Amino acid sequence: MPIGVMFFLMAAFVVAVIYFTKAAVLQLEQQVDADVFKVKESYLGIIRQKDEQAAEKERLQEATRRIYNLYDLMRELTKAADVAEAFGIFKEHLHRELVVEDCQLVEHSPKDLAKFPSFKDYRFFPLKAKKMVLGELAYKGGQVDEEAFTILAQQFALALRRIRLCKELEDMAITDGLTHLHTRRYLMERFQEEFQRARLKGLALSMLMIDVDFFKRINDQNGHLAGDLVLREVGRFITQHTREIDITGRYGGEEFCVILPDTDKTGALVAAERIRAAVQAGRVLANDAELCVTVSIGVATFAEDAQQMEELLDKADWALYRAKKNGRNRVMGFKV
Repeated sequence: MPIGVMFFLMAAFVVAVIYFTKAAVLQLEQQVDADVFKVKESYLGIIRQKDEQAAEKERLQEATRRIYNLYDLMRELTKAADVAEAFGIFKEHLHRELVVEDCQLVEHSPKDLAKFPSFKDYRFFPLKAKKMVLGELAYKGGQVDEEAFTILAQQFALALRRIRLCKELEDMAITDGLTHLHTRRYLMERFQEEFQRARLKGLALSMLMIDVDFFKRINDQNGHLAGDLVLREVGRFITQHTREIDITGRYGGEEFCVILPDTDKTGALVAAERIRAAVQAGRVLANDAELCVTVSIGVATFAEDAQQMEELLDKADWALYRAKKNGRNRVMGFKV
C-alpha cells in the first residue's frame, strides 16, 4: 500500500479516535454535571426541608408558649377578686404578649362615658359574654396582632362576667329583696365587727332601732301591697339620710336597724331625728291615696349605755319601746 494512503488512513484514524474520545468525554462531563445537579438539588431539598422543619418547630414552640401563657392568664384571672385586680392581670399579660401603647377599661358608667371624647386614636373592642355587652377595651399601639388581642380580651370578658355574677349573688345574699337594705344576718355580722373595733380602739358606737308606727293598721286598711310600699319607702328614706359608713338593715317585719360607727349619743340622736323627720315629711302614695307614715326610733350607745353587744341591742330596743309608749313618731335615747 502506498505510504501516502497509509498516512492518510492513520491520520483519519487518529482524527476519528480524537473525535469519539471528545464526544465520550463531553457525554461523560454532561452526565457528571447532571449527577452534580441532582445531588445539588437533593442537598438544597434537604436544606429546605430542615428550614421548614425549623420554622414549624419555632411555630409550634410559639403556639405552645402562647397556650401556656393563656393558661396562666386564665388561672390568674380565676383568682381575681374584683374588676380592678382582673384588669391589672389582663394588662400585664397584654403588654407581655403584644406591643400595645395603652389599654383602658370602659364599663359604660357615667364616669367612663365622660372619658370617651379623650380617647383619640384609640380603637375599641367590645367585651361580650353570653351575648351581653359588659363594656369595652379602649386600646392603641403600633401593629397589634388582632387575633392574639381578641383571644386575650375574650378571656378577660369571661373573668369580668364571673366577677359580676359573684357580686350579684353576694348582693342577693346580703340584701333584703323588698327594701334593698341589708338582711338581718349581714347586719348582725357587721354589728359584731364594728362593736369589736369600737371596743379595741375605744370608739363610740351607736345603734338605732326603728319601727313603723301603726303598720298593722296600714296593712288592714290599705292591703299588704300598700304595706310593702311603705316598707320600701321607709327603707329609701333611711338610706337617703344616713352616711356611707353607716350600716342599714331590715331587722324584721316593720323594724329597721342602723349602726352608726364612731358616733356618740348626741350624734346618734341627731341622725335619728333626721330620719324621723324625713319619713314624716315624705309622701307615700298607695292606691291613689297619700298615706301618713311615721316611725319611732330608739337610740343606745356603746360604751355609755352598754358594755356588751347583746346589751347594746337590748338597750336600743328598750328605748324604741319607750318611744312607742310615749306617743310614737319620736326619738328616744336609752335612759336608766
